[in-house]
Amino acid sequence: MSLGEIWAILRRRWYFMVPFTLLSLLGGSYLYVTVPVSYQSQSSVALLDSSAVARLAPTFGNPISNAGGSLIVTADVLIRTLESSDAAKELRGRGVTDPYTAGFAPASDSPLLMLSVTGTDRAKVLRETNTLTTFAGEQLTALQAAAKVPPAYFVQTAPVVLPQTPVAKSKSRYQDIAAVVILGVVSAFLLSILMEGVAVVRRRRPGRNAVPRERRPRGPGRLRTGALGRRVDATAILTVYLVLALFIPSNLALPALGGVGTPANVFALLGLLWYLATWLGGRILPAPGTRLVRVALCVLGAAVLAAYVADAQRESSHQEVLGADRGLIGFLVWVSLVVLTSAGVQERGRLDVLMRRLVVLGSVVAAIGYYDFFAATNIADSIHIPGLQTSVAQVSAMDRGAFTRPRATTAQPLEFAGMLAILLPFAIQQALDPVRSHLRAARRWGPVVLMAGALPLSVSRTSIIGLLLVALVMVPRWKPARRWAAIGVMTASVAVFKVLVPGLIGTITGLFASFLSNSDSSTQARTVKYSAIVPYLKEHPFFGRGFGTFTPDLYFFTDNQYMLSLAEMGALGMVALLTLFVTGIHQGGAVRRLARTESDRELGQAFFASAVVAMVSSATFDSLSFPMFAGMFFLVLGAGAAYLGFIRREAAATAVPGPRASAESPQPQLVESR
Repeated sequence: MSLGEIWAILRRRWYFMVPFTLLSLLGGSYLYVTVPVSYQSQSSVALLDSSAVARLAPTFGNPISNAGGSLIVTADVLIRTLESSDAAKELRGRGVTDPYTAGFAPASDSPLLMLSVTGTDRAKVLRETNTLTTFAGEQLTALQAAAKVPPAYFVQTAPVVLPQTPVAKSKSRYQDIAAVVILGVVSAFLLSILMEGVAVVRRRRPGRNAVPRERRPRGPGRLRTGALGRRVDATAILTVYLVLALFIPSNLALPALGGVGTPANVFALLGLLWYLATWLGGRILPAPGTRLVRVALCVLGAAVLAAYVADAQRESSHQEVLGADRGLIGFLVWVSLVVLTSAGVQERGRLDVLMRRLVVLGSVVAAIGYYDFFAATNIADSIHIPGLQTSVAQVSAMDRGAFTRPRATTAQPLEFAGMLAILLPFAIQQALDPVRSHLRAARRWGPVVLMAGALPLSVSRTSIIGLLLVALVMVPRWKPARRWAAIGVMTASVAVFKVLVPGLIGTITGLFASFLSNSDSSTQARTVKYSAIVPYLKEHPFFGRGFGTFTPDLYFFTDNQYMLSLAEMGALGMVALLTLFVTGIHQGGAVRRLARTESDRELGQAFFASAVVAMVSSATFDSLSFPMFAGMFFLVLGAGAAYLGFIRREAAATAVPGPRASAESPQPQLVESR
């Protein structure tokens, strides 16, 4: 369905579009007038060791020099005390009636506390922030006095940043207004398309309109031309999504939508509306043989909704409520990618085009990673787009050893490595595809060299594990000549890296050696996090705390998607996550078993390898929390379902006897009807 046809439907169903749009605009205007602007004031308080302790060498009586890790536990106790119900009751008695928060300052490894108060009265908010800052020091003194600590050894609080002048916080207000307007417009859009589909079905019923109305041929002047008259398909929509997702840094988002409001996500949701309009209008049907992946996604949807209800039933903070809402929007983005690829792509040729574009665009991101590595910078930090704001704190260039870890346009070097690892099998498959043998070697093998070479540059165990998994899954399936050639190339590549980038191979082997000896600081930190997350798992073992609520600013990084899913969605979420990975592996294996050509068998093995890499690498970092990795994973997952549907239909067509197949009319292809 073209954009012109959708516009024509909306004009015919104006009695839905106009009233609902006006109501949504009136509702947004009402919220703008009635909802007051909230103000927030913050102060920072540091914990300093006592002078008696600081007299010990080498501090010589300087308490500031003793403000180290030993006071972090004290700071955590103070934060929990300030957030208790008894403290809230005491603060209400002192006039602090607006919501307040107490926590560690962002990106701080020291006992530095951030205190904030949010309210609608600017002057009152400032007074309450002063009261809260003073109350924090009193509570710390009372805690130590209750423990009978000698006054000479009391830990003191020192305001580092005094209560700031309250600033307006209109983000949540605009989010509510945007939600009302979007809900009204989308409802009008879907109702218009649904009524058009019902009208089309009624006209097609037998016995109605027995005498078909003669259609006059469309004159030359009435031919649809221009952008609105062009046919739009799922491949074109997904191509635009890939460009937005891969080349706009994922930390840039629309101000009113928060972290999930990236241009790529917004466009994916618009693509889902396009599919619904085309489907409800009777112009397209889901491709047969592709239902399995959507069933697996329904299992994940059940886990997300159950976790959302669980979050609503407990006393969650405002930040957690917003996180749960963002989680629902992010899940709809994943639904859009899976539906568009599995059910929306109706021709195999167009799916091949999409996969080639995916590999080419991924290789460009890998090339940007080379620049980051050798220039020791992050090119994403220099990208600024009018109308978009940074939704998360900027990630500075990360070093490991003597090397800068590249991230290109991704959010983190681990996401950069994981995303390239799940795309590498398709680059290899396309390079070996006989259909592309007429192309130059540089054009076929360039993406493979760029992706495979960029993975070690990330200086991470995830990248090396991804490379090894791709090799272990794909190489044994090749013929002996190709297999030995691949082993020779991989061996030579190690030697090339030792010559071109001295010290890189040693740094990587050192990472694995420290991991095996349990002497690596990052490994030890992850082990501590695994034990720290156990209490949260025990609180909500079945449905979790809420999808999208276990954020690092409120809790801590899990660095493990499975542990994060357990915390946010419980046991049901873990089952749903494993179902997704197993579905991807099954689709790759099924394509390989049913394929009639060697090219299709290698394509199935590529899907198999990609799903295995995604499943294993999710144990090394919280993979689905990163938008680029998650987007590529779900797009590849839907593409695997689409290819499996094509292979199954081709196998069913060849199983039909020759005479019967020739006598019957050919099976209709599920394409757009005109």
